[in-house]
Amino acid sequence: MSLKSFVQLAICSLVVFAQQTPLGNTIEQPETWLSKYGPQIDQPFSGPLSFSHLPYSRCLEDESSQFDIAVLGMPFDTGTSYRPGARFGPYAIRSGSRRQREARGYSLAWDNNPYEQGSQIIDCGDVPVIPFDNVLAMDQMQVAYSTLLNRPMASNQSVWTQGAQLAKDGREHPRIVSLGGDHTIVLPILRALNKVYGPVSVIHFDAHLDTWDGYPGTVSDQSRITHGTFFYIASEEGLISNSSIHAGIRCKLVGLGDIEHDESVGFHFITSDDIDDHGVPAIIKRIRERVGDTPVYLSLDIDVIDPGLAPATGTPEAGGWTSREVKRIIRGLAGLNFVGADIVEVAPVYDHAEITGTAAADLVHDFLSMFMSQLPPTPHVLPGSWPRDEL
Repeated sequence: MSLKSFVQLAICSLVVFAQQTPLGNTIEQPETWLSKYGPQIDQPFSGPLSFSHLPYSRCLEDESSQFDIAVLGMPFDTGTSYRPGARFGPYAIRSGSRRQREARGYSLAWDNNPYEQGSQIIDCGDVPVIPFDNVLAMDQMQVAYSTLLNRPMASNQSVWTQGAQLAKDGREHPRIVSLGGDHTIVLPILRALNKVYGPVSVIHFDAHLDTWDGYPGTVSDQSRITHGTFFYIASEEGLISNSSIHAGIRCKLVGLGDIEHDESVGFHFITSDDIDDHGVPAIIKRIRERVGDTPVYLSLDIDVIDPGLAPATGTPEAGGWTSREVKRIIRGLAGLNFVGADIVEVAPVYDHAEITGTAAADLVHDFLSMFMSQLPPTPHVLPGSWPRDEL
């Protein structure tokens, strides 16, 4: 082979070698999920079960968890007088909230998104309530509520201007939306709130008074405490103000003596029929006048809604309000000094197509907007609609 041919062969070999890929890089690296699709977002029907896909924390054990508003489950139902099952209420309400989320929380009715108002809102899970000992369970719920109520606020700036003024210690405390559970859970809640705010006014949405002093068969101090007597016990303990009010009452009574007894506990009442006779605005006005500027706790038994629209409850009563009417009244209460709220008596075993859990979840969303609003939202007028003064 001539020198010229050898040089040409060497040059060709170098060109071919330069175009070859090393054997170690022959396998194409797969594209990652994050680089191709972005963050792992939960679908409405997927992901861990927290309220409205909120951040979830076991706040009772994780003392670093801070928040301005907490959602807390209280799966207790051994205070019921008829149908049990509300221990599954927190699960049902969270499940009913799956289509809700922070990024899509704006409501035309409220004209706000409660998750975009500067407050840290998280789901703190459930109190691990023991189902075998009501004395122990009541203490567990009270200690759990007090633990969260006394946690430092997450926000550096005030999120509730009246909070510090109402509290005995002069500082702002977190607010808690409790998911019941039967209505008995309100007694340990009121006990915890009393240490911070003193006696509070209660706005009580319910078909029943819940101010009775006992049931047949009451033989011990603990057996006096049920989901129909807890307000009477609370009054005995000085936990509620003489400026409380029921809304939606329609239960059967022994007689007018029950109403006189109820008033001695500290309540006035609005019946379910009053919405037909006086209308929603008059009901809102009556509630606001009754509680005034006192610290207010809102407790909503899902049976205030007609069982045709919310069948999953322990003591259903025909002739209740619609979910739309209840939501409308709640909007009219914005701006009151709410120290907390709950929704109770959701028992999903009696539900159909999850309609009760869905309604309850939507009402919790209303509670969050209610906490954030200084005044009731102004009804909006759509282009081309009738002027309000002509309706």
